[in-house]
Amino acid sequence: MRGNTFGKMLSITSFGESHGAGIGVVVDGVPPGLDFSLDNLADELLRRAPGQVAGTTSRKEEDYPEVLSGIFEGKTLGTPIAVLIRNTNQRSKDYEKIKSDYRPGHADETTMKKYGIRDHRGGGRSSGRETIARVIGGYFASLVIPKIIVKGFMTKLGPFVMKDLPKIIEDDFAPYYFPDKNRTKEIRDYLLDLKKNGESRGGSVSLIVRGVPAGLGEPAFDKLKADFAKALISIGAVVSFSFGLGEEMANLPGSEVSKDRRNFGGMEGGISNGEDILLNVTFKPTSTVGEKAKEGRHDPCIIPRAIPVLEAMVKIVLADHLLRQRAYEN
Repeated sequence: MRGNTFGKMLSITSFGESHGAGIGVVVDGVPPGLDFSLDNLADELLRRAPGQVAGTTSRKEEDYPEVLSGIFEGKTLGTPIAVLIRNTNQRSKDYEKIKSDYRPGHADETTMKKYGIRDHRGGGRSSGRETIARVIGGYFASLVIPKIIVKGFMTKLGPFVMKDLPKIIEDDFAPYYFPDKNRTKEIRDYLLDLKKNGESRGGSVSLIVRGVPAGLGEPAFDKLKADFAKALISIGAVVSFSFGLGEEMANLPGSEVSKDRRNFGGMEGGISNGEDILLNVTFKPTSTVGEKAKEGRHDPCIIPRAIPVLEAMVKIVLADHLLRQRAYEN
């Protein structure tokens, strides 16, 4: 294994480079007989697609999925599902000038040191386009966990801060996934200003997961929290992960933390307790800044396009653990 596969009972294996022929994924372990909708899969991909939201990258890709295997007459077959997205709007010549120029914060130099060769066009395997595979995997995972709701939203971006969690998570927080929709125009203008000035910002995201049955997760190495951590930290630009009260626990006595089980974020001993799960991640600012950012097609903040990816990875973890639990029960 070369680190391209995630999951056990339900797994995804991604392939492809940012400026190659395409990006794809093989999803294995999806049970047979589940209803499949190409339109619904395309809609999920559209949520993370470039060129959809003002203040993000100007690269435009149709990102329409070609299902190569594992589906017949609108049903999953139980066999490996292969899906391909063809790259159609590459501007590889834009990267010739940085062929020998390693960009700070990117995987340019570390990839070269690891393999002795690299695809310098758009970051190759380390590009954000790799997350297409994760969104596809998340769609198929959702077929396994239809009653579980996974909702991500931005809690901090520069001056925009949400101090309280939204009460109704079924709301649509798009396009910027900030729960206070009254500030949408402000956020748009803020991102456009960052883009104009070649600047970038990071921020924070929280995810609420509702409807998770108790008992998912293992007591040692495969704790549910540990798999969430790996799934989310593996997404480019994510620099930290916590759940429940997270780092705030360092400031509180045990007597206060133990008053409310919700402080533990829906997991105790690494196993789901049946309550809402609360996950938190932090994003670094996009590494490409200055004149390079002005010349290229880069996101001044990755969060609006990353939230569908975060949700997808959470769904993959939950579907994987639900199938493991069913194996125990059978």
